[in-house]
Amino acid sequence: MDELIQHLVNALILGGTYALLGIGLTLIFGIMNVVNFTHGALYTVGAYVMYLTVAALGLNFFLALPVAILGGLVLGAVIEVALLRPFRGSDIDTTMLVMIGAGIILQSGTLWTFGGVAKAIPSPFPEAPLQIGMVSVSWLRLFVLGAALALIALTYALINRTKLGLAMRAAFQDSDTAALMGVDVRRIYTATFALGSSLAAAAGALLGPVYVVFPQMGGLAELKAFAIVILGGLGNVTGAAIGGFILALAEELGAGYVSSGYRDAMGFLIIIAVLLCRPTGLFAKAERIG
Repeated sequence: MDELIQHLVNALILGGTYALLGIGLTLIFGIMNVVNFTHGALYTVGAYVMYLTVAALGLNFFLALPVAILGGLVLGAVIEVALLRPFRGSDIDTTMLVMIGAGIILQSGTLWTFGGVAKAIPSPFPEAPLQIGMVSVSWLRLFVLGAALALIALTYALINRTKLGLAMRAAFQDSDTAALMGVDVRRIYTATFALGSSLAAAAGALLGPVYVVFPQMGGLAELKAFAIVILGGLGNVTGAAIGGFILALAEELGAGYVSSGYRDAMGFLIIIAVLLCRPTGLFAKAERIG
């Protein structure tokens, strides 16, 4: 029983960062109808910005996180304006090729800049874990969970409680009608891509100190983000959040009771099973208009 509780706690902590990845990706697809193949690279960039500000520049650990998020926000806005806006109206195959190319460039850029050796991000938290009964949790992982939940809550508040969020939801329903009602759809697309990119960077910045940072770390994270979005239903923010926790739970239980070598495989097996039974995802909503 204690072992099960430990796995559930670990899944909860990991699920928060997975939810950030999924929400960022599903926002971009749901509003812009763009398959973002730079998501994993932006996750990597967030981790490297965290490393650069903490280890190289000596900035406070807690201040480095918003710097990494801001870096992802700015980079996402630049990608949207420079690469996606000129191809607005093109077919989805064209934008997919553009985003694949951008993702490769970003990954190669991090490899060229930082080298292929894994980097460790120093943490200000004590190494001794918090012990509650037979369950132990590191203080760093507790911070990761708290920060991830706070970012998820802020994202929900932005989408549901602000004028920007109202405009984003209007663009999701019908971008043409939203434009006729005075919504600057181009600005909304830029804001959406920047927001999704910042969430990917936040996930990388949070998990970077837990593990290590290396240029290829975004590859698997990107696959998991797509799996989460498919599991939760394309364009469904709540579904992406829940899907992140479901994937983390599947990985933890698979690693704990089957084999640690099957950690990643167990999550994708559940994705396959869900798609066989419900191809639109567990929490799919009605498709966009138009």
